[in-house]
Amino acid sequence: MLSVKNLTKSFNSPSGTVKALEDVSLDVDTGQFVSIIGKSGSGKSTLLSMLGALDTPTSGNIHVDDVDIAKLSSAKQTAYRARKIGFVFQQYNLIPNLTALENVMLALEFGGVKSRERKARAEKLLSDVGIKADQQLRKPSRLSGGQQQRVSIARALANRPAIILADEPTGNLDSETGQKIFELLHNLSRSENTTIIAVTHDLDIAGKTDRTFSLKDGKLTKLSKS
Repeated sequence: MLSVKNLTKSFNSPSGTVKALEDVSLDVDTGQFVSIIGKSGSGKSTLLSMLGALDTPTSGNIHVDDVDIAKLSSAKQTAYRARKIGFVFQQYNLIPNLTALENVMLALEFGGVKSRERKARAEKLLSDVGIKADQQLRKPSRLSGGQQQRVSIARALANRPAIILADEPTGNLDSETGQKIFELLHNLSRSENTTIIAVTHDLDIAGKTDRTFSLKDGKLTKLSKS
């Protein structure tokens, strides 16, 4: 269970204080697939950073399984990210000089998985997201955009996170590939009971998630169910 209460994030600027998020509250049940829509600068990516403990709020609370992650020490926030969170980025963020398999194995290494277990688990994860054996040995430059995004999802799943935070996961993909990535995430939320929160500009995809939130000027302005 993820519960956000009265979350505010402020920045100082030459023209005064800017609120990237203002009094945002939402609850997300375990295993739900939630989308957040809004224009550039609306606060969507800032909210994901808060939920992933990459940044701390000015005020408010973020409870994950009854633990307020906003109040954790830096070391405990790092541990929270390693244990609980999987990140999927629009730009994939794969290490270019490593193969697809090595990218996922590296995530497993950071997660403390024993060396003898890493390769087998990485191969299974990549296979599960549709990356074939020969493709697993290719570096990112020799994979299509859709394949790279699948690798990034496999990497995000490496340490069995409770929550996946996806920042425009289909933004660089054609509509057909984007739909396949969405279906992959949707299936993960069902088969693994993984909570998925995705920022997207794709209204068609957003409308097919369990719940859709809209952010405007840092405020949660709309909540709907598909």
